[in-house]
Amino acid sequence: MRRRTTTMMAGVSALVLLTGCGAADMTRQTSPFANARGARTVTLSVQSWVGAQANVAVARYLLERELGYRVDTVQVDEVPAWDALSQGRVDAILEDWGHPEQEQRYVGEKKTIAPGGDLGVTGHIGWFVPTYFAKRHPDVTDWKNLDKYAERFRTPESGGKGQLMDGSPSYVTNDEALVKNLKLDYRVVFAGSEAAQITQIEQFAEERKPFLTYWYTPQWLFEKVPMTEVKLPAYEEGCDADPAKVACAYPVTPLQKYLNADFARKGGDAAAFLKKFRWTTEDQNEVSLMIAEQKLPPGEAAKKWVDGHESVWRKWLP
Repeated sequence: MRRRTTTMMAGVSALVLLTGCGAADMTRQTSPFANARGARTVTLSVQSWVGAQANVAVARYLLERELGYRVDTVQVDEVPAWDALSQGRVDAILEDWGHPEQEQRYVGEKKTIAPGGDLGVTGHIGWFVPTYFAKRHPDVTDWKNLDKYAERFRTPESGGKGQLMDGSPSYVTNDEALVKNLKLDYRVVFAGSEAAQITQIEQFAEERKPFLTYWYTPQWLFEKVPMTEVKLPAYEEGCDADPAKVACAYPVTPLQKYLNADFARKGGDAAAFLKKFRWTTEDQNEVSLMIAEQKLPPGEAAKKWVDGHESVWRKWLP
């Protein structure tokens, strides 16, 4: 997430926990089936936010049930996932939020990674306040008025400044530069993971406290805790090119899939299926909600979605 090229939501397999990016980087753990002679296997990278887990859960279920593959999953943070994909340690990334340096290096120059097409979901990062607070103080939704509310957003962790809560330091975020360059009386405080950030947001909401947080769409939590975006200075192409000088909003990003180049050429039905895999924000949120809120194992959540949406996934099959 998803613009600056620093690294950036149980799990789909035993390797994946719903604890956010705080989990260990598993880049070196390739599939136990990798390169097995005659084996129909696929290794999928799964990022630590729950939307990415939903993608992989459904893709895995269908690859195994409909196409007869064995599927392994590996949890890797965003930038290391590109390295793993280039090296063939994983076969596909199903949700990338935009890493232009890695794309230029591996897709454009080395040609070890191939585009896999649109996921069908549009992502956006922003700053959000709870809607219950925005309704009482509508001017808070303009960044120019944030300092007026800094004291209301103060926490023990933010000291004498207002708190801007981020998730994991590994997420792509421009927030520290934004606070500095917009001269705001705030401090970025990292919750540590998406799961920890969700817990804090839910606690604030239960107590009806004000908060300011880095957050993103699509995300199932909006169904439980309605939030309103704070308008930052308008995004323009190139305004975030220098991470230290960023003073603009995050872009709207059509989320992309990427395949290892050899897998894209030789991966047969699995590669064809993953290229066709395309669903909506509503589809992803439906599965994410089952995993994160209803606490269904990802395989069960995938089965429920697959059982109710055959007209969607049939089009993905080669």
